Amino acid sequence: MSADLNAAIFQDADKARERLEAIRWPNGAICPHCGNCEPTKIKALEGKAHRPGVYQCAECRQQFTVTVGTVFERSKIPLNKWLLATYLLSSSKKGMSSHQLHRMLGVTYKTAWFMTHRIREAMATKGGIMGGPGGIVEADETYFGKTDIQPKVNTRGEPFAKGGKSGPSGKRAVVSLVERGGNVRSFHVKSATASTVRDILVRNVSRETRLHTDESRLYTETGREFAQHETINHSAKEYARGDVTTNSVEGFFSIFKRGMKGIYQHCGEAHLQRYLSEFDFRYNARKISDVERAERALSQIEGKRLTYRRIGEAAI
Repeated sequence: MSADLNAAIFQDADKARERLEAIRWPNGAICPHCGNCEPTKIKALEGKAHRPGVYQCAECRQQFTVTVGTVFERSKIPLNKWLLATYLLSSSKKGMSSHQLHRMLGVTYKTAWFMTHRIREAMATKGGIMGGPGGIVEADETYFGKTDIQPKVNTRGEPFAKGGKSGPSGKRAVVSLVERGGNVRSFHVKSATASTVRDILVRNVSRETRLHTDESRLYTETGREFAQHETINHSAKEYARGDVTTNSVEGFFSIFKRGMKGIYQHCGEAHLQRYLSEFDFRYNARKISDVERAERALSQIEGKRLTYRRIGEAAI
């Protein structure tokens, strides 16, 4: 893939299909129906009765194309526009709005909105255990935007004072983990409590890890379950003590919030986890080129079928 937006794969659907085939099937076509990868049992269908890129498997007798079993399946949007949208969303540090995409691609706003959600689905990555012996993981929580249903009591279960709501009550909670010098993993939770934070930590971080957090009481008890729990006292204007810091996770929050406020401006709470997956993906691929980042996203499209109805009914 070329970074030049006038490249053939962004202008010609057949060139885009050939490039996607090379990314998804580097060693030859694989039947998405039965998994057959024997070249002698997969035939490219030709002639007027078949469009380019249609294959037939001799094992299961099914026909398929490179988009079957992916987030692009059954889409009427030309593949060159899909590849261009993936490149633009992958290369823009703080994201690209659906309105901008609909103007650049020449599609409707509704189509562009659907495309961005499919691409975010492809960007979502299931990682393994973070940290380990000698490793450092920074953990922190932040709050962004109002929840769709505003609570009647605060996080302690008490009625709000006459002055109104304050603190994190009624705001969307996000918990993020950053491995020092490595990847980030973010979670949208209904409420950031000691219990929900512990569940995220023990499921994603090795117990042999050094855990770095701020002085929040959310981590006090859980921190004892790890090799070492070290805190930074932000209230005393302490931001680093030796290698003890939460600057990496706070830097990620800064990029996330600037993107959400400046680019996306509005996000329904049901879709927040997909936006987090998008920002996680770009952060985790920050050390590679825009082209490589887009190709990594395209390599993850398989097994993530997503329909318009599923997007509309999302409940993260």
